[in-house]
Amino acid sequence: MSAATSRRSGIALYSNSIDPYSHRVRIVLAEKGVTADILDVDQLNKAKEELMELNPYGTVPLLVDREVVLYQSEVIMEYLDERFPHPSLMPVYPMARARCRLMIYRLNRDWYTLMNKILTEENQDTLLLARLRKELQESITSTAPAFAQMPYFLSEEFSLVDCCLAPLLWRLPLLGIILPFQARSVLAYAERIFKRESFLASLTKAETAMQK
Repeated sequence: MSAATSRRSGIALYSNSIDPYSHRVRIVLAEKGVTADILDVDQLNKAKEELMELNPYGTVPLLVDREVVLYQSEVIMEYLDERFPHPSLMPVYPMARARCRLMIYRLNRDWYTLMNKILTEENQDTLLLARLRKELQESITSTAPAFAQMPYFLSEEFSLVDCCLAPLLWRLPLLGIILPFQARSVLAYAERIFKRESFLASLTKAETAMQK
């Protein structure tokens, strides 16, 4: 057990105030009603030092639950869902759970990859930046029919997929992306998610400012 974990009796989340992967986990914590120490590594040097001690990759988010140390957002989210089973954010049946994991994988590979490229390319190659924005906008718009089918993404219940989707949709203004009228079902979905108490509770001051 490291010195950093031995000092903590509850749950601590090492987070970045603008990191979408950290945001995912904060939504899960809020949805579960779990009290945790949120340690912003971009604001606290001590937290950043502890993060480097606990995570060999030095990345956020990182969760410490007594002697348990976890990194990588999907691993943390599934751990929290099993550790605090109510409300459940994963389906009960194996096939449905597999579909949920597959959808998160696709979100990461298709949309999050583009988002990360846009953020990396900002203020550099303007032509490439415009192409990336167009590609992400068109990809989201093409899925609009799926958002119109159910209250949540392909589900009657709020799930980990929604926890992954929400931070990306919240950051569209930051990315310079405006969804067209054809994506109105996506916008309606986003409005529902953004009004949830758990989502509002998950926001940092820096994330709140993204919509202003």
